[in-house]
Amino acid sequence: MKLVVGFGNPETKYNFTRHNFGFLALDFYAKVKGYEWEKTEKFDAIWLKTKDAIFIKPQTYYNEVGRAIQAFSHFYKIAPKDILIICDDFNLAFGKLRFRESGSAGGNNGLKSTIRELNTEEFPRLRLGTGNAELRQKLGDTDFVLGKFTESEKSKLPAILKEVADHLDNLF
Repeated sequence: MKLVVGFGNPETKYNFTRHNFGFLALDFYAKVKGYEWEKTEKFDAIWLKTKDAIFIKPQTYYNEVGRAIQAFSHFYKIAPKDILIICDDFNLAFGKLRFRESGSAGGNNGLKSTIRELNTEEFPRLRLGTGNAELRQKLGDTDFVLGKFTESEKSKLPAILKEVADHLDNLF
């Protein structure tokens, strides 16, 4: 059993923001596969279960996503090496994907929370590039990650989300 976690913030005002790229990726994958999210939250997360995996969108704020990850992994006895995190990364060029089997948080507060709750850095992560140095410098880091995708970025999302879906298909 795998646990696949998309990072984001729970309120609708954060839909289509860079920080909710993980939620967007899981929503796209679920739609393509015909999966339905559970109507009730479990362990502070919206979730769905298939024969091979549990997919979750933590409903805590981004900086505390590790709580839901820890609760699911503990309850379902899922080892950290079988947990895939999908998160945004403003240090990667927009649209670039970077997969790593383990590593540091690299400044990502959601990864910091996950490392703290799991007490390890040994879990895979798929970082989704949101980099736009000019806009980030203009807005500052917080407003940049909480900002909506630009029209140019939105036009590229279907291809990026398809690439993420292909990556997920290769896991199972």
